Amino acid sequence: MTHSPADTLSPPASDISAVLVLADGTLFWGYGFGTEGSIVGEVCFNTSMTGYQEILTDPSYAGQIITFTFPHIGNVGTNMDDMESNKPACRGLVVREMITEEANFRADGNLQDWAEANGLIGIQGVDTRKLTRYIRDNGAPNGVIAYSLTGEFDIAALIAKANDWPGLQGMDLAKDVSCLETYGWDGTRWSLKEGYGEITETDTHIVAVDYGAKDNILRCLAHTNAVVTVVPAETDFDTIMALNPDGIFLSNGPGDPAATGEYALPVIHKLIETGLPIFGICLGHQLLAIAFGGKTYKMHQGHRGANHPVQDTRTQKVEITSMNHGFSVDAESLPDEVIISHTSLFDGTVCGIAHKEKPIFSVQQHPEASPGPQDSFYLFQDFMTNILKNKAA
Repeated sequence: MTHSPADTLSPPASDISAVLVLADGTLFWGYGFGTEGSIVGEVCFNTSMTGYQEILTDPSYAGQIITFTFPHIGNVGTNMDDMESNKPACRGLVVREMITEEANFRADGNLQDWAEANGLIGIQGVDTRKLTRYIRDNGAPNGVIAYSLTGEFDIAALIAKANDWPGLQGMDLAKDVSCLETYGWDGTRWSLKEGYGEITETDTHIVAVDYGAKDNILRCLAHTNAVVTVVPAETDFDTIMALNPDGIFLSNGPGDPAATGEYALPVIHKLIETGLPIFGICLGHQLLAIAFGGKTYKMHQGHRGANHPVQDTRTQKVEITSMNHGFSVDAESLPDEVIISHTSLFDGTVCGIAHKEKPIFSVQQHPEASPGPQDSFYLFQDFMTNILKNKAA
């Protein structure tokens, strides 16, 4: 259900318990779930058909309200294995169909109870097709989800709240989702019946800078048979090098890369000069591009889904990938010593870069999937190949 303030400021039905209010006054009425209250953020959409729990716990969604285009969200319930961090980082979620009881052998709870336990505000019963078309036409807007069992809403105040929120451009959110202390990681990827694995003996060490790292990225790094040490986003160069790394990983994360770069770039510049292999994903990719002299920009609607075609410009091979980003690297800004290794077949945007001389590369897509296809798993092994070559030299 959708109305503008010119039509009505009151719910269109007596049982309405939630509303999504966009900054321009557009209203989407529905039914609340999770925690009562209101939350403001950037409203985006994700086209993935599976993996809603992984999406909701991806730290890269900090500051955002996620609209799921697939209507049956909640149908497989929730479980502890599919968490990408210890709690949701997004501001809220918008779904089409009413949430049902869980129907999957792996479930240990339902989405409604999980959302309430994690302090997440949701709205269901929304025309998500209409909302998605709005975002495609107008870009990702500021919005507020308000959930009240009384059905009473101060629409004018909610519109003001949406307009007063500064938006993601210029906002550093990596510090909000990064770990607070250094820790070790040795868990590997999940498999049916076996669950998650664990590495045994190895003498290869990767230091991962956590700007909002997903757990499955760390599992994929460890799966290459490397001990992984995770350090907070603001860790200085000397502290990282004191850990004696064989390779450096720059993680995904939320917010504006230019804002995060204020403290990240001086460290990355020094890391580049060490000659160590470096691999970046998502925000880590954008930060590497800026460190090489490139620029980033805010996209109209961003890329969020598990079916994004990306082409390797060196081999012409096409990979179907998982993506989640609202900023992109400006291709024209990259220096001559950096090649564009991957591009989006949706819109031609930069999806990967590699240095011509140094063992450094990065990608915009999420090769760890979770959710999504596994076409890009090889990138983790490419990183390990660079590490082993560098160690041998």
